[in-house]
Amino acid sequence: MIRQLKRGYRRSLMALTFVLLVISSGAARAEQTSLDEILARTSKQVTAFVDQFSSVKCTEQVTQEKLGNGSKVDRRADSTFDYLVILTNSGGELSLDESRLAVEDNKRRKKEKNQSTSLLISNGFATLFLIFHPYYTGSFQFSEVGEEEVNGRKLVKVHFEHIRNTRSIAALAVRGREYPLDLAGTAWIEPNTGMLAKIAAGIDQGVEDIGMKSLRSEVEFSSVRFGTAESSTWFPSRAVVEVETPRQHWRNTHIFSDYKQFSVSTEEQVAKQ
Repeated sequence: MIRQLKRGYRRSLMALTFVLLVISSGAARAEQTSLDEILARTSKQVTAFVDQFSSVKCTEQVTQEKLGNGSKVDRRADSTFDYLVILTNSGGELSLDESRLAVEDNKRRKKEKNQSTSLLISNGFATLFLIFHPYYTGSFQFSEVGEEEVNGRKLVKVHFEHIRNTRSIAALAVRGREYPLDLAGTAWIEPNTGMLAKIAAGIDQGVEDIGMKSLRSEVEFSSVRFGTAESSTWFPSRAVVEVETPRQHWRNTHIFSDYKQFSVSTEEQVAKQ
């Protein structure tokens, strides 16, 4: 199981983000300034998004696959959940609480199949955008690696790499212990808005001694508009997580859809003596 690292607060399994901007010409010093501006812009977007993400719920469809030789699917399980993430930022310290409520039909179907072969449990990957939150940016090195046109949109690509022995957003849980992971990857960002389009992250070395050969993940974001709102917001739409050990290979696909806003209010009353 892969988990998001706990540092004195609650969490789940993994997370994600991105950044970028482009200057068509200029010296190396100007290009660095451009990257700094993009990182600042994306960090601002992510900070605001934390509150937005905590005010919506959605439907999550999860496909768990255990792969054999030639990536043949040896076993597959499909589940549907009501999905909710509460992200708070109190005093500059992040706290994450991820909730999944299985649809009743899924519960009955799982019980009837009585499947015994273990499958990968992957949680928290929808929140990989936290790499660019001010709480974590100091733990990563960033560099601009060009542009790419995706679905008619011109995006900037930014490479990120975790700095060893600094705060990590992800950890591998093995036999009750958590091992921080040094994630590295690429983020695709819309330069004019700083919004995320896609992010790919993983680790291919340094984890063999704890039983994992490689980890790869990719999260895609799509535009969501609520009601009569004039502007739209980008939310996670698809996450793929692939993990290999010396003897086993798993792939999980998460599809997020039907986003809806909600609000919660509380009231306290003191009983009269």
